[in-house]
Amino acid sequence: MKKEIDILKESQKVLSKLDQGILLTTKYKEKVNTMTIGWGTIGIEWGLPIFIAFVRTSRYTKKMLDQSKEFTINVPVDQDVKNIIGYCGTHSGKDHDKIKEMNLTLVPGETANVPAIKELPLTLECEVLYSQNQELHKIPAELQKRYYPQVVDSSVSGSNQDIHVMYIAHIKKAYILD
Repeated sequence: MKKEIDILKESQKVLSKLDQGILLTTKYKEKVNTMTIGWGTIGIEWGLPIFIAFVRTSRYTKKMLDQSKEFTINVPVDQDVKNIIGYCGTHSGKDHDKIKEMNLTLVPGETANVPAIKELPLTLECEVLYSQNQELHKIPAELQKRYYPQVVDSSVSGSNQDIHVMYIAHIKKAYILD
Protein backbone atom coordinates (compact mmCIF):
# COMPACT_ATOMS: atom_id res chain seq x y z
CA MET A 1 0.00 0.00 0.00
CA LYS A 2 1.22 3.50 -0.83
CA LYS A 3 0.28 6.71 0.98
CA GLU A 4 0.60 9.62 -1.44
CA ILE A 5 2.33 12.75 -0.09
CA ASP A 6 2.67 16.35 -1.26
CA ILE A 7 6.42 16.49 -1.80
CA LEU A 8 6.62 20.28 -1.67
CA LYS A 9 5.08 20.22 1.82
CA GLU A 10 7.10 17.17 2.89
CA SER A 11 10.43 18.03 1.21
CA GLN A 12 12.28 18.31 4.53
CA LYS A 13 11.75 14.58 5.08
CA VAL A 14 13.98 13.97 2.05
CA LEU A 15 16.44 16.83 2.38
CA SER A 16 17.16 16.13 6.05
CA LYS A 17 18.35 12.61 5.16
CA LEU A 18 20.71 13.59 2.33
CA ASP A 19 23.72 14.15 4.59
CA GLN A 20 23.37 10.55 5.82
CA GLY A 21 22.81 9.25 2.30
CA ILE A 22 19.71 8.18 0.42
CA LEU A 23 19.33 5.94 -2.62
CA LEU A 24 18.83 6.76 -6.28
CA THR A 25 17.52 3.75 -8.17
CA THR A 26 17.20 3.26 -11.91
CA LYS A 27 16.28 0.46 -14.27
CA TYR A 28 17.38 -0.20 -17.83
CA LYS A 29 15.94 -3.19 -19.64
CA GLU A 30 15.66 -5.78 -16.86
CA LYS A 31 18.58 -4.54 -14.73
CA VAL A 32 17.81 -2.55 -11.55
CA ASN A 33 20.66 -0.68 -9.90
CA THR A 34 20.79 1.63 -6.92
CA MET A 35 23.45 3.96 -5.58
CA THR A 36 23.92 6.18 -2.55
CA ILE A 37 23.68 9.92 -3.09
CA GLY A 38 24.38 12.74 -0.66
CA TRP A 39 23.64 15.70 -2.91
CA GLY A 40 20.28 16.80 -4.26
CA THR A 41 17.53 19.33 -3.97
CA ILE A 42 13.78 19.67 -4.34
CA GLY A 43 12.11 22.67 -5.91
CA ILE A 44 10.02 23.97 -8.77
CA GLU A 45 11.22 24.52 -12.31
CA TRP A 46 9.12 24.96 -15.44
CA GLY A 47 6.08 24.95 -13.13
CA LEU A 48 6.80 21.35 -12.05
CA PRO A 49 7.99 19.80 -8.79
CA ILE A 50 11.56 18.67 -9.43
CA PHE A 51 14.36 16.71 -7.84
CA ILE A 52 17.89 17.59 -8.89
CA ALA A 53 20.32 14.70 -8.52
CA PHE A 54 24.08 14.70 -9.04
CA VAL A 55 25.85 11.58 -10.34
CA ARG A 56 29.56 11.31 -11.15
CA THR A 57 30.37 10.65 -14.81
CA SER A 58 32.22 7.41 -14.02
CA ARG A 59 29.33 5.74 -12.21
CA TYR A 60 27.57 2.70 -13.64
CA THR A 61 24.25 4.22 -12.58
CA LYS A 62 24.92 7.20 -14.88
CA LYS A 63 25.15 4.93 -17.91
CA MET A 64 21.84 3.28 -17.01
CA LEU A 65 20.18 6.60 -16.16
CA ASP A 66 21.18 8.09 -19.50
CA GLN A 67 19.33 5.22 -21.20
CA SER A 68 16.25 4.93 -18.97
CA LYS A 69 15.63 8.64 -18.23
CA GLU A 70 13.80 7.60 -15.04
CA PHE A 71 14.75 7.05 -11.42
CA THR A 72 13.32 6.75 -7.96
CA ILE A 73 14.64 8.43 -4.86
CA ASN A 74 14.42 6.10 -1.87
CA VAL A 75 14.52 7.56 1.63
CA PRO A 76 14.32 5.90 5.06
CA VAL A 77 11.60 7.18 7.38
CA ASP A 78 12.36 5.57 10.75
CA GLN A 79 14.48 2.67 9.54
CA ASP A 80 18.15 2.13 10.35
CA VAL A 81 19.62 1.60 6.90
CA LYS A 82 23.27 2.51 7.50
CA ASN A 83 24.42 -0.89 6.21
CA ILE A 84 22.37 -0.49 3.01
CA ILE A 85 23.54 3.09 2.43
CA GLY A 86 27.16 2.11 3.13
CA TYR A 87 27.14 -0.91 0.84
CA CYS A 88 25.35 0.82 -2.04
CA GLY A 89 27.78 3.73 -1.80
CA THR A 90 30.93 1.61 -2.00
CA HIS A 91 30.04 -1.14 -4.50
CA SER A 92 29.43 -0.73 -8.23
CA GLY A 93 26.36 -2.16 -9.88
CA LYS A 94 28.64 -3.08 -12.76
CA ASP A 95 30.25 -5.76 -10.58
CA HIS A 96 27.56 -6.41 -7.95
CA ASP A 97 23.82 -7.03 -7.83
CA LYS A 98 23.26 -4.69 -4.89
CA ILE A 99 19.52 -5.38 -4.79
CA LYS A 100 20.11 -9.11 -4.34
CA GLU A 101 23.17 -8.80 -2.11
CA MET A 102 21.39 -6.43 0.31
CA ASN A 103 18.15 -8.44 0.08
CA LEU A 104 16.14 -5.35 -0.90
CA THR A 105 12.42 -5.66 -1.63
CA LEU A 106 11.38 -4.02 -4.90
CA VAL A 107 7.88 -2.57 -5.27
CA PRO A 108 6.69 -1.66 -8.80
CA GLY A 109 6.51 2.04 -9.56
CA GLU A 110 3.22 3.68 -10.50
CA THR A 111 4.32 6.21 -13.11
CA ALA A 112 7.86 4.97 -13.69
CA ASN A 113 9.32 1.70 -14.89
CA VAL A 114 11.66 1.97 -11.90
CA PRO A 115 10.75 0.31 -8.60
CA ALA A 116 10.48 1.68 -5.10
CA ILE A 117 12.40 -0.06 -2.29
CA LYS A 118 10.36 -1.24 0.69
CA GLU A 119 13.25 -0.84 3.16
CA LEU A 120 13.49 2.89 2.27
CA PRO A 121 9.77 3.63 1.98
CA LEU A 122 9.61 7.35 1.16
CA THR A 123 9.71 7.29 -2.64
CA LEU A 124 9.88 9.90 -5.38
CA GLU A 125 9.22 8.67 -8.91
CA CYS A 126 11.15 10.93 -11.27
CA GLU A 127 11.47 11.49 -15.01
CA VAL A 128 14.59 13.24 -16.30
CA LEU A 129 13.78 16.49 -18.12
CA TYR A 130 17.31 17.83 -18.56
CA SER A 131 20.88 16.90 -17.74
CA GLN A 132 24.14 18.81 -17.88
CA ASN A 133 27.75 18.17 -16.96
CA GLN A 134 29.12 20.48 -14.32
CA GLU A 135 31.72 22.89 -15.65
CA LEU A 136 34.71 22.37 -13.39
CA HIS A 137 36.34 25.70 -14.30
CA LYS A 138 33.27 27.55 -12.98
CA ILE A 139 33.40 25.86 -9.56
CA PRO A 140 35.32 27.83 -6.87
CA ALA A 141 38.90 26.57 -6.38
CA GLU A 142 38.38 25.51 -2.76
CA LEU A 143 35.41 23.33 -3.78
CA GLN A 144 37.34 21.89 -6.73
CA LYS A 145 40.17 20.92 -4.40
CA ARG A 146 37.80 19.30 -1.90
CA TYR A 147 35.36 17.50 -4.21
CA TYR A 148 37.34 16.99 -7.43
CA PRO A 149 40.96 16.24 -6.45
CA GLN A 150 42.74 15.43 -9.70
CA VAL A 151 45.13 13.05 -7.93
CA VAL A 152 42.33 10.70 -6.85
CA ASP A 153 41.33 8.00 -9.34
CA SER A 154 37.75 7.80 -10.66
CA SER A 155 37.18 4.37 -9.14
CA VAL A 156 37.49 5.75 -5.59
CA SER A 157 34.23 6.18 -3.69
CA GLY A 158 33.73 9.73 -2.42
CA SER A 159 35.69 12.71 -3.70
CA ASN A 160 37.61 11.96 -6.87
CA GLN A 161 38.59 13.58 -10.15
CA ASP A 162 35.28 12.98 -11.97
CA ILE A 163 32.75 15.76 -12.33
CA HIS A 164 29.05 15.29 -11.66
CA VAL A 165 26.19 15.32 -14.10
CA MET A 166 23.20 17.31 -12.87
CA TYR A 167 19.88 15.59 -13.60
CA ILE A 168 16.79 17.80 -13.32
CA ALA A 169 13.80 15.48 -13.02
CA HIS A 170 10.06 15.94 -12.74
CA ILE A 171 8.73 14.34 -9.54
CA LYS A 172 5.75 12.54 -11.03
CA LYS A 173 4.68 10.76 -7.84
CA ALA A 174 5.64 10.91 -4.17
CA TYR A 175 4.51 8.41 -1.55
CA ILE A 176 5.42 6.37 1.51
CA LEU A 177 5.14 2.59 1.34
CA ASP A 178 3.25 0.92 4.19
